[in-house]
Amino acid sequence: MAKIVVGLSGGVDSSIAAYLLREQGHEVLGIFMQNWEDNDNEYCTIKQDSIDAIAVADRLGIDIEIINFAREYKERVFSYFLQEYNNGRTPNPDILCNSEIKFRAFLEHAISLGASYIATGHYVGKTNTNAGEVLIRAADKNKDQSYFLYRLNQQQISHALFPLANLEKPEVRKLAAKLNLATAYKKDSTGVCFIGERPFREFLQQYIPTKPGNMVTPDGKIMGEHAGLMYYTLGQRKGLGIGGQGEPWFVADKNISSNELVVVQGHNHDLLYKKHLIATDLSFALGIKPSPGKYSAKTRYRMADASCSLSYIDDNHMQLVFDLPQWAITPGQSVVIYDKELCLGGGIIN
Repeated sequence: MAKIVVGLSGGVDSSIAAYLLREQGHEVLGIFMQNWEDNDNEYCTIKQDSIDAIAVADRLGIDIEIINFAREYKERVFSYFLQEYNNGRTPNPDILCNSEIKFRAFLEHAISLGASYIATGHYVGKTNTNAGEVLIRAADKNKDQSYFLYRLNQQQISHALFPLANLEKPEVRKLAAKLNLATAYKKDSTGVCFIGERPFREFLQQYIPTKPGNMVTPDGKIMGEHAGLMYYTLGQRKGLGIGGQGEPWFVADKNISSNELVVVQGHNHDLLYKKHLIATDLSFALGIKPSPGKYSAKTRYRMADASCSLSYIDDNHMQLVFDLPQWAITPGQSVVIYDKELCLGGGIIN
């Protein structure tokens, strides 16, 4: 049996991942990763999460360590997060956290301890192809997290185990309750770890100076003032403060040079839909680009797969043309390519 280091986050999913591996007879060590240092107890859940992780390890009879990756997180993830927002884009730091912290810094630490594998509570699977290993969608399609893990490479995938690949979330909670684990009924964490439940604007103001400007319609009519382009994302409806009659207003574009936020009325406005995108900073699981052709893709986590045609502009840029126009394609977010159940990789929307 193998020595496996499990990332115990203080949540129910990683708790059951550790339990299943222990039941299979493996030598299991739990590690709680502290990726952020924050004294604001009103919003930061790290202390409680670590207490819950320790309680789970104690209940399962496995050892646990607390490892601080806060320096690596600030260097590899948070600096990128601020840079992207400063440029008016909307990044997804959780994706970078997975590839740079959970499956790089954490993996390196686990291997230094003599472990053969790391394991997490992600809902995703993996499979062998003729060219190597790739991620596949989880059995629980509502919880599948392959979108957030698309940047993992061959070395990372080969050393990773995903015990929840074939389980549905209700099964996981039911098993945790049966085992009387402290995390059985704990609410799933949402949002980015370093922001927590605090107001987003309040957090960002600590790091980036605000630069208000006009909110305008596509034909230039001023509808109000925005608080700073960094606070808005394409497709956003809440927080615009535009009154009046008719359908709600949405963010359709950002004009960085003039510091204007372009807004349109109605969810189905033409400017909210795009039929193609260009992506850069490409990352593919097999280390080679998929052949040009027909695939499906997601431009955000909760969207349904969209059929598209893939081609390449050059070594660093790919183009996707969708069969049907897609709503609120957002620069800075990730587009992830699928071949049926296989997650091939993706890139950052330009």
